[in-house]
Order: sequence, then C-alpha cells, then structure tokens
Amino acid sequence: MIGVKLISSFRAGMQVVKSAKLRSLSLMLGIIIGVASVITVIAISTGIKAQISSQIRSYGPDIITIRPTSVGLGSGLVRGSDLANFSISNPMILKDIKTVSQATGVAEVAPLTLVSGPVKSSSGVYKPGFVVGTSSSLPNLINQSLAFGNFFTSSPANNGNVAVLGQTAAQDLFNENVPLGSSFTFHGQNFVVAGIFNSFNATPLSREANFNNAIFIPNSTAESLTNDTAPTYEIFARAKQVNQTSIVAKNIAAALDTEHGGVSNLSVSTGNQNIAQNNNILNLLTGLIAGVAAVSLLVAGIGIMNVMLVSVSERVREIGIRKAVGATNQQIRSQFMAEAAFISLIGGILGLALAFIIDMAIRASTYLTPIITWQSVVLATGVSLIIGIVFGTIPATRAASKDPIEALRTE
Repeated sequence: MIGVKLISSFRAGMQVVKSAKLRSLSLMLGIIIGVASVITVIAISTGIKAQISSQIRSYGPDIITIRPTSVGLGSGLVRGSDLANFSISNPMILKDIKTVSQATGVAEVAPLTLVSGPVKSSSGVYKPGFVVGTSSSLPNLINQSLAFGNFFTSSPANNGNVAVLGQTAAQDLFNENVPLGSSFTFHGQNFVVAGIFNSFNATPLSREANFNNAIFIPNSTAESLTNDTAPTYEIFARAKQVNQTSIVAKNIAAALDTEHGGVSNLSVSTGNQNIAQNNNILNLLTGLIAGVAAVSLLVAGIGIMNVMLVSVSERVREIGIRKAVGATNQQIRSQFMAEAAFISLIGGILGLALAFIIDMAIRASTYLTPIITWQSVVLATGVSLIIGIVFGTIPATRAASKDPIEALRTE
C-alpha cells in the first residue's frame, strides 16, 4: 500500500515537472554542473594516481630515490618538461653520489645532474629541452629501453662527448626520428648522438621530469663542463636484494646524514613511499577541489527549495482543490517531495552523462586519463538525490499545511 502511494506521488511529480520543462531545467542546471564537477575531479585525481603509480612501479620494487627536500620550479616542485628555471636549496654534489654508491646494500647508482645552457643544432636552438648528466646504469635502473643506437657505457673510451636523446628532443633538434651520428653544440663543444630512447611514460603532476624532452650526457662530462658545479637534483639507486630495499634506504639516509654532519636535508624514498607521498598530495588537492564543486550541489539544493516555495504559492488553488476532493496532507507532501527528488535524480543522471563527455574530451586533448569509478558515480548521484529530498521538505511541508478553504478562495 505504501509502495503504491509512493509510485502515485512520483508519477504526479513527474507530470508537474514535464508540464514546466523550462523551470525544471533551470532547477536541474545546478545539480548537473555539481555532479559533473565532482565526478570529473575525482576521475582526474584517480587517473593521475594510477598513472604515477604505474610510472613508479615501472622502475621496479627495489628502486630508491634520493632528492633534496626542497626542489623548486618557481613556487612548485620540479615537474613536467621545464627544468630550466628550477632551484634547489641544498643541491647534491659528487660526494653525495659517491656516498650513495658506497652505502651498504647498494647495487648501482644513476645521478640526474642538470646542466644549464643553450643546445644548438642545424635546426637552431633547442629551447623546450634540458641536458641531464647521468651514468651508464640509468636505462637499467628505470627499465627504459632504447629505440635506436646504444647508451654510453662506463668505459672512458665510450664516455666522452656523446649523448642519448628522448623522442621529442630527437625530433625537435634535428627534425628527424633517428638522428644517429648527428651532432649538436653545447657549452662550446660538439656532441654526437649515440642513441634514442623509446618514448617515456610522461605523467602529469609526477615528480619526475618528462624525459622525452631530455638530452642525456655522461655525468663526468656534465661535471667537467661546469667545473663540478652542476647541481644533482635526484639520484636513483637499486638495492642488491629486493626484500632489503627498505633497509638499504635507511643505510643510504644514515650515510648521507653522517656525511653532512648529522642532518643531510635529503629525502630517501622507496617506490612504495613515493606512491604514498604522491597519493597524499593528490588526495588533499582532490578533496579541496571536490569540496568547492560540491558547493554547487548545495547551491542547487537551495535553488530547488526557493523555486518550489514560489511554486507552492502559485499552486495554492490546485492544492485546495486536491484537498477538497480528499487528498491528505501526506499525499500533498509526498507529491512535492517527489517533484524535488525527480528533478534532482534527472539532474544527477544528466550530470553523469556530462562527466563522461568531459572525460572523453580530456582523454582526446591531453595526456590525462581520468578514471570514473562506480563509487564516485554512486556518491555524486546519491548526494544529488538526497539534496533534492532534503531541500524539498520545506516546500512540501508548507504545501501540505495549506487550509483547503483558504486555498480555494485564492484567485
């Protein structure tokens, strides 16, 4: 019996919504925007977390990263492809690299040393990229293969003015995909291209740079070009045994602290710790932005309440007639609440559809890969429905409290 009454009230609410399409659409608009915003923000955050986790895991479970605690690019962290204007409060030096390599349990080490200066080729100056000094261990440490040529080795004979390029750097420097044997000028010296990396998995908001834009040279050459003043912004290290990675990370941190007189101000992290740190940051950002987006749902709920209060005033005679022919207060209340719930439900569904459209647009136009989860869908649409019911209560209660005689006298 109760189910029949609810269905009847819902049908009556649907009829009223259909009869006032423009008003109903204006009420739905806030719900649509709010639901789409919340789902999209959560989807982007979930997608970025998955991409970053995938990138970090691709390095392997036994990889340890060492960074200065403060690496800045303007007011943010070193991210993306632009490393030209970064700053480090306490850059690592050659002695730090040696300390890491000699720490107990470390199998191999690859520093990332930034060398500033213009890179010139036959195509002109390469502005988007950056030059990084590293060791022969880098490809093995980060599990990155070469598409063409070879990486430089630790042998002095193969460790001079040679370079290995990222995919984008190869194309932009020489307007060709395989410029093996081509040369460019850096710090007044000629460098010969010995290899081209396969495309790196560039992840937005990752703490790693986009190495597709990078030019890699031997770290010894990088230090020689700058008289040992080039800053090392990151060091990769691999533990000899995977199950000892956390212990080796502690050994590295202790060795660096000892070298720096007690406190190194360097961050030593395993892959799992890096994932957790990135996820914590993204969760905070997601919560903040999703909170702002959720405000639009609240505003939409208030809008529904206000417009329905006006609707109650406009439909006083209708309410009086229904009460005169036997409608109870509960039936009147149920009808108005059904209207609000129906508007919110349809708005939530349309907002979900809009979120999927935005998702496809983001995937097509950016490197981001948003992931819409069923939890976010249920949360956003459920909240929109609850908001409709909650904010529809006051107008419904006011409508039910109308005196039928006074209502029928209203013109």
